Amino acid sequence: MAKKTKRLAPTLPRGFVDRDAVEITALEQMFHRIRSVYERYGFDPVETPLFEYTESLGKFLPDTDRPNAGVFSLQDDDEKWMSLRYDLTAPLARYFAQNYDALPKPYRSYRQGYVFRNEKPGPGRFRQFMQFDADSVGAPDPAADAEMCMMMADVMDELGLGGKFIIRVNNRKVLDGVLAAAGLAEEPEKALTVLRAIDKMDRLGEEGVKLLLGAGRKDESGDFTEGAGLDNAQIDRILAYVMADADADKMFEVLAAQVEGSETGAAGVAELKEMQALFDAAGYPRDKVKIDPSVVRGLEYYTGPVFEAELTFPVTNEKGQTVVFGSVGGGGRYDGLVSRFRPEPVPATGFSIGVSRLAHALQLVGELDVTEKQGPVVVLIMDKDQIASYQAMVADLRKAGIRAELYLGASKNMAKQMKYADKRNAPAVIIEGSQEREAGEVQVKDLVAGKLASLEITDNAEWRAARPAQASVKRADLVAHIHALLEPDSADGE
Repeated sequence: MAKKTKRLAPTLPRGFVDRDAVEITALEQMFHRIRSVYERYGFDPVETPLFEYTESLGKFLPDTDRPNAGVFSLQDDDEKWMSLRYDLTAPLARYFAQNYDALPKPYRSYRQGYVFRNEKPGPGRFRQFMQFDADSVGAPDPAADAEMCMMMADVMDELGLGGKFIIRVNNRKVLDGVLAAAGLAEEPEKALTVLRAIDKMDRLGEEGVKLLLGAGRKDESGDFTEGAGLDNAQIDRILAYVMADADADKMFEVLAAQVEGSETGAAGVAELKEMQALFDAAGYPRDKVKIDPSVVRGLEYYTGPVFEAELTFPVTNEKGQTVVFGSVGGGGRYDGLVSRFRPEPVPATGFSIGVSRLAHALQLVGELDVTEKQGPVVVLIMDKDQIASYQAMVADLRKAGIRAELYLGASKNMAKQMKYADKRNAPAVIIEGSQEREAGEVQVKDLVAGKLASLEITDNAEWRAARPAQASVKRADLVAHIHALLEPDSADGE
């Protein structure tokens, strides 16, 4: 008895996904619109490799013999460790440092590509996903941070999300100043608990945050979250800071009072004030770009202004609750990253878009076309000895800019060829048998019109008599006929 062949199961590794033509096409349309804004602002594209030396990734390099915690790594033949990039910013820092003398400063660039995380996958959490970044390296002033915020607002508008988003802005220096003024500068663990509480302002409101700043909070399920254990004076200071934007006209006065005594905090308030003046001058209202003291992000990464793009329209979460969609991107100032490679200080600021999340949002509001795209016109093979003739038809159509293909499957059965054309979502098929060839004609089946007609015709005899959406066309007129079929409006105007 012959030994049975064991076949591999076609299975993807966990945390990775395939993407089909519909999704790829939809994303490319989104990317085109984002690029148009970035380039309008004077940013140029740059591409770095998927792999970097692991040491270039900085804080993501674990202290182990095999650096594969958080990143996917391998050892080169020179025994140096390489890793798949974790984000698009660390490779930019390496690229800028390596090409320092040749690049203009500031260096304005955007990058699009996949990044990889060696982490446990879960719902909506992948090991490979795409980011779309823009950065200004060598730009020290808050004007560069303000430009990032305005550019992201313009991206959201370009994508059809006007009125459904807000760019929220804060400053790490102000956060540090408030913590110092509250006596928490030397208590990093307690300070971190405070920042986590501030970050929940949108979800829990003032009272919820107040509880987390104090003894703690019990949620609806009965679970208790231990608080920061601040005294009343500290809690009052933190809440005054978080609620500073309640009165926009007095916001900077409130912020200045809450960082009193902190030089770093005062510098942060001044930077936010300068950014607000630029937003006002450029015509970005506060319902589009807003200074928001509750924004907390990238505590180990950012050194100044921080910002995030939040979509504000309601969606239903996995628990059936109505919530706002939330963040689709963020960024800030990271003045310390490039200095790992260069002796001189190199200021930088940037923004990163979460591509999958933004695409999902656009799909929800009808701004991302995920319908199946029209396929090519398919020329059927009726006589094997006439393939050259059929290929000539395909060539004529392609030269005229029409997407077309010759059926190249194994079976020359007409029913199977028609089934193939249907699966390809072909708008039409071209049929040339011996009778048509003798008459100098071809048959053109309009599959789109045919599908519509079939919904209205229930009798097979009526169907055969009507021969819906099928026409005999002179071979010489084939290209013009297909053009008219695919673009009837332009044909009428000719």
